[in-house]
Amino acid sequence: MPLPRPVEREHLHTRKITCEGYLRKDGLWDLEAHLTDTKTFGFDTTHRGYMQPGAPVHGLHLRVTMDLDFVIHDVIAVSDDTPYPVCKQTAETMRKLIGLKIGPGWMREVRNRVERKLSCTHLMELLGPLATTAYQTMHSALEERANQQPVRSRPRILDTCIALASDGPEVKARWPEFYTGPRDDES
Repeated sequence: MPLPRPVEREHLHTRKITCEGYLRKDGLWDLEAHLTDTKTFGFDTTHRGYMQPGAPVHGLHLRVTMDLDFVIHDVIAVSDDTPYPVCKQTAETMRKLIGLKIGPGWMREVRNRVERKLSCTHLMELLGPLATTAYQTMHSALEERANQQPVRSRPRILDTCIALASDGPEVKARWPEFYTGPRDDES
């Protein structure tokens, strides 16, 4: 179902974020994000002169390489289009994420390692969607690994949304041992 028809309006700005996940030949995983910001109108800037409509205000790329345990092995950031020349210096700052593990407290640890005034707001914003992309990309491999264990641990995805509530029908069907709702034998 699409959004309801809006009131009359003028389109001014577009932000596009694309995230993709890859399994590498060496067994690690690459997660890549690309962000572009464009305007529908031309405007003057201090450092880039006149910006034509549709020209990228931001054109940013981020690649995070990790293992199946969500530990980051490498980070590469590229800022092709930025409003200020100094923005391009943030690529090295993002490498401070190497060694971190994506999981509970992930963004708190990111903020502890990467000082806000030395980073790029928009590259930092990509870390949330990249974390989700990592899980989506590696889900089948994670399930395969979990199914090989003699005793399965509680899937991390439980209770992260309405569909995967531990007391809901999906968990009851897929992971009955972790179901917390009423049992059929209870009346």
